Amino acid sequence: MQSEVQVLGTQVNLLWVVIGAALVVFMQAGFALVETGFTRAKHAAHVVSTNFAIFGLGFIGFIAIGFPLAFGGFSTALIGMDKPVGGALLGSGDWTFLYKGGWFLSGGNITPAVMGFFLYMVAFMDTVATIPTGSMAERWKWSSFTVWGIFCGAIYYPLFAAWTWGGGFLARTWSSMSLGAGYVDFAGSGVVHAVGGVAALAGAIVLGPRIGKFGADGKPRAIPGHHIPMAMLGTFILLFGWFGFNAASTFAATDVQFATVAANTAIAGAFGSIAAMLYITKRTGKPDPGMMVNGMLAGLVAITAPCAFVAPWAAAVIGVIAAVLAIEAVFFIERKLKLDDPVGAIAVHGVNGIFGVLAVGIFANGSYGAGWNGSPSKGIEGIIKGDWGQLGAQALGVLVILGVIFPVAYGFFKIQNKLTKGGIRSAEEDEISGLDIPEMGVLAYPEFGSTRI
Repeated sequence: MQSEVQVLGTQVNLLWVVIGAALVVFMQAGFALVETGFTRAKHAAHVVSTNFAIFGLGFIGFIAIGFPLAFGGFSTALIGMDKPVGGALLGSGDWTFLYKGGWFLSGGNITPAVMGFFLYMVAFMDTVATIPTGSMAERWKWSSFTVWGIFCGAIYYPLFAAWTWGGGFLARTWSSMSLGAGYVDFAGSGVVHAVGGVAALAGAIVLGPRIGKFGADGKPRAIPGHHIPMAMLGTFILLFGWFGFNAASTFAATDVQFATVAANTAIAGAFGSIAAMLYITKRTGKPDPGMMVNGMLAGLVAITAPCAFVAPWAAAVIGVIAAVLAIEAVFFIERKLKLDDPVGAIAVHGVNGIFGVLAVGIFANGSYGAGWNGSPSKGIEGIIKGDWGQLGAQALGVLVILGVIFPVAYGFFKIQNKLTKGGIRSAEEDEISGLDIPEMGVLAYPEFGSTRI
C-alpha cells in the first residue's frame, strides 16, 4: 500500500510527463517555421502544410497500431504505469522484437498513466515523421506524403522504438551477455533523430534533386530560402520545446537529474550555434544564419542521447563537434553525394543523431543511470571512464539503424514510387510554378502571387 506522499509523487511525475508532451508537441511549430523559412515562397503553403498534417497522420497510425507494437510490453512505476498493457508479439525474453496490447488505446489496462505515457511517446513519434518533410520539401507529391505519415506512425518508428525504449533486444542482449548496459538513449538521438534522419536520406535519394539544384557540370547551385527570420524563430521554438523532449524523459519531477539534463541541453545548443558561426565564417568568410541555425539544432540533436550521463564540459564539446559535423555533412551530401536536402535534415538529424548515440559510449561519466537496461549498480560509463563496453552497445544500435532501419525507409519510398501513378514526386510543371496552387489550392502569400520566386 503506497503512502499519501508516494501517491502524490507519482501524480506529480505524471503531470511532469504530460507537460513534457505538450512542449514536444509545440516543437512541431518550430519545425514548420524552420522548414518553411528555408524553402521558397512559391512552395510555402505546401511545406508548412506537410508539417501541420504530419501530426494527425502519424498520430492516427500510432494510436491504432504503432503504440502497441512499440510499447505494449512497457511499464514504469514512476508515473503509476505499474504493468504493461500487453506482452510480446514477436519473439520473447532477450529477443523480443515487437509487442501487442492496447490497440487504439482500448482494453482494461488503459489507465490515466498509460494515456499520459502514450501522449509523450506520440509526440516523439511525430518528430521522426516530420524530419523527411525537410529533405523532401518542394517536390513531394501531397498524396504520397500522406501515406508516409500513416506508415511512420504505424510501422516505421515503432520498429526501433520497440527494440530500445520498449525493452526489446537492443536494450537487453548486451546486458544479458554481462557486457554492461544495453543500448542507452536517454531522449532519442538515435530512436528519434537518427531514425528520422535516415528516412530523410532515403526519401531524398528516391525523389532526386529539385529542378535547377545542380548545373550541367554537376555543381550544386544555391537555392535560398525565402524567410530566414522565420527559420530562426522556429529554431528558438525548437530550443524551448527541447526541454520537454530531454528533461521530461526522466519520467519524474522527483528525479532532480532533470535539471542537469536541461542545463546540458542548453549548453550543447549554445556551443553548437557559436561553433557553427565561427567555423562557417572561417570556411566561407561569412557567418551564414542558416548554418548557425543548423549548428544549434545539431548540438541539440547530439546531446539528446547523452544529456543525463555527461558533465557540462562534455555537453559543450558535444555541441562543438556536432556543429562542425553538420556543416561538413551538408557540404559532403550536396557536393559528393549529389543529394538535395533543402533544410539540412540529413546532416542535422541523421549524422548528429548517430554521433549522439556514440557520444553516450564516449562521454558518459558514471554519475547517473544505475540499473538502466540491466546495467550493474554503477551508472552509465563511457570510454572516458575506461569502459569500452558501452560504446560497443551504442555502435550495435547504429549498425541496426543503418543496416535495417534505413533499408526499411528506402524500400518504402522505392515501392511507393513504383506503385504510385506518376511516382511520388510532384509534376515538373507544378514544381516550377510552385506547389501551393496545384497541390494545396491556395498561395501562402497571395499578395505576391504574380511575382512568386
